[in-house]
Amino acid sequence: MTMLKNPSVKYRPFPQVDLPDRQWPTRTITHAPRWLSTDLRDGNQALIDPMGAEKKTRFFDLLVKVGLKEIEVGFPAAGSTEFDFIRGLVDTGRIPEDVLVQVLTQSRQDLIETSFASLAGVHAAIVHLYNAVSPLWRQVVFGMERHEIRAIAENGAKVLRDQAAKYPQTKWHFEYSPETFSTAELDFSLECCEAVMDILQPSPEHPIILNLPATVEAATPNIYADQIEYFCRNLPNRESAVISLHTHNDRGTGVAAAELGLMAGADRVEGCLFGNGERTGNCCLVTVGLNLYTQGVDPGLDFSDIDEVIQTVEYCNQLKVAERHPYGGELVFTAFSGSHQDAIKKGFAAQETRNDQLWAVPYLPIDPADLGRSYEAVIRVNSQSGKGGFAWVIEQDQGLKLPKRMQAHFSRHVQELADELGRELQASDIWDVFRRAYRLDGEQRYQLIDWDEGRTSDGTRLFSGKIGVEGREQSVSGRGNGLISSVTATLKDSFGVELEVKDYAEHSMGQSSDARAAAYVECVLPDGRTVWGVGIDEDVATASVRAVLSAANAA
Repeated sequence: MTMLKNPSVKYRPFPQVDLPDRQWPTRTITHAPRWLSTDLRDGNQALIDPMGAEKKTRFFDLLVKVGLKEIEVGFPAAGSTEFDFIRGLVDTGRIPEDVLVQVLTQSRQDLIETSFASLAGVHAAIVHLYNAVSPLWRQVVFGMERHEIRAIAENGAKVLRDQAAKYPQTKWHFEYSPETFSTAELDFSLECCEAVMDILQPSPEHPIILNLPATVEAATPNIYADQIEYFCRNLPNRESAVISLHTHNDRGTGVAAAELGLMAGADRVEGCLFGNGERTGNCCLVTVGLNLYTQGVDPGLDFSDIDEVIQTVEYCNQLKVAERHPYGGELVFTAFSGSHQDAIKKGFAAQETRNDQLWAVPYLPIDPADLGRSYEAVIRVNSQSGKGGFAWVIEQDQGLKLPKRMQAHFSRHVQELADELGRELQASDIWDVFRRAYRLDGEQRYQLIDWDEGRTSDGTRLFSGKIGVEGREQSVSGRGNGLISSVTATLKDSFGVELEVKDYAEHSMGQSSDARAAAYVECVLPDGRTVWGVGIDEDVATASVRAVLSAANAA
């Protein structure tokens, strides 16, 4: 079997929704929806090895910590593991008063009764009833007509009503899903939902949740948004219903479909952390929530320590969060490309000069620090990186802010190592190259032992001191207009080393009063070659002297 040259003989385009005056394209999401995590149900049933009680409990605690107020805790009629876990949550008082737990059930009396029994004694809960309504399911799976499918929904709603009456100590909420909504006729989905509402009699004060799932994502997200807007417009007693979205990711647009669905009038989003779920997964709550956050909207979810969230999710699901997963992936805030690194580095520098808190850094739509990520990991160096990359690493790791021309000078050393090793360079690799290139330790021809500075009667500076030359200590002195020129004069007079200083820079390596200083000198040799020197010391003047000697050693 191979891919067809003419796929239209096997597949048909999804039909458009007749909604010429659609309003959703001009709307903006201005507040967070209600969120429901389906990690413990939809996400769990999609795992190779479903979670046991220990992992489900750990995941539940994480969801509460993140701020989820509605959590689907399982399918209690599926088996004893599910039922016992839910009963354990209730019996141990683990469910906070401000959290609504939810259970899922098919529209069968015995399954609904088991679902209520699993929650007996809970302060409040949602019972989620569903049945499939699309033509494919009606014709292929059930062999039923429309009226028979509607009757399944109606019978289930009656059992919900009657079971709730048997447990009056609990505040019950009801949810109904016309499953396979995204591939069903809109008028029939409306018909089934209206029939359920007629039985359960919701009100604006106690609304029903109508969940409209893209059980299989079969069209572009704009079509799903059209379906949601059409449904919201045509649902009688709309004010007594919370419209909920449950998107899957078969076409890779589960997040987009959820966002457009909110623009189309929905109130609630169901999904999993990092998009786990059947087939290609559910809508990722982390992505949708942080998308809102980057637009200035508080999502009501706390991902301040996203790495802890990932660690728990990976442990419980035994599935790795992909390196490129939005916001959470290990590499999503990392730049290896030289041009990207340069832009990011300049963006951070500009950010430090702003007079407000607004975030504006190229390639970074969100501040990694808001998610508990460090700036040190933003730029990493390999053979594709430019001078801005290793300069950032040196600055973050060692506090050295290399002058621009020095970055270009040092880049050759870094590139040679990257090409030689053929892997990502760690901060320690770059620092080792830097120390060797500018002779900060190890073998040095000229070493500063001691020095002093004075002024002569004509106002010139006098440098005097002791310099070690190949293991021998030598007293030296020299005059100049300033400290740097007096040191270069000393080197010329005492050792015949001629350095013409072309540029000089210095800076503090920290904010405290005892912070060290760094000094850089760019020097031209008599033959026209350029050498750089670096000096680091607690005293800025001494750092300057060390920088000149570093240049002499390079020469």
